[in-house]
Amino acid sequence: MDLYRNPSEVVPSNGVQAPEGSERTLYPYVTGTSVIGMKYKDGVIMAADTGGSYGSTIRYKGVERIKTIGKHSLLGASGEISDFQEILRYLDELILYDNMWDDGNSLGPKEVHNYLNRVMYNRRNKFNPLWNSLVLGGVKNGQKYLGMVNMIGTHFEDNHVATGFGNHLARPILRAEWREDLTYEEAVKLLEKCLLVLLYRDRSAINKFQVSSSLTLL
Repeated sequence: MDLYRNPSEVVPSNGVQAPEGSERTLYPYVTGTSVIGMKYKDGVIMAADTGGSYGSTIRYKGVERIKTIGKHSLLGASGEISDFQEILRYLDELILYDNMWDDGNSLGPKEVHNYLNRVMYNRRNKFNPLWNSLVLGGVKNGQKYLGMVNMIGTHFEDNHVATGFGNHLARPILRAEWREDLTYEEAVKLLEKCLLVLLYRDRSAINKFQVSSSLTLL
């Protein structure tokens, strides 16, 4: 026997090669930082910068981390960009399947959030998590909804949420200044204040932002 040969290359005497072990995500490669979401008078608003970091290096500066899901929902993600793309593929299939019924109804933000809770928890139980923290918000039938779920399936709803460094640096600002009757303009200014603090304090943040909103008209 060749002592210097890779054990995985050794074929047993019966000639059957043992299957290779499955791989797991050990750490994220290209990541996005904080996402901030909050309710305001007329709907739900969400903001994130457009940076994608390769380790501590800002590799991409035009990554959209907030996407529209169906007719009623917005989804924002921090963490691994490729895992976020995988989640978007799951949601594309979910929305397509829902539309196939053509029954005049469509999935709202609460239903999409519950689906994502199950997906993230399922992947966590397989020890192969999707390396993201997600913010899901939207409006359906005049009802505003905002929630988040992290990579191990922990989830909750609130009037304002944030992921990553934003959970430490932006949430105190939101707790102090958020009001239920904020206008759209006031909500944007409050988000800008939070994003400015993150730009100063988070090395992965950049000065290019994406802001999206879902209105009660939907």
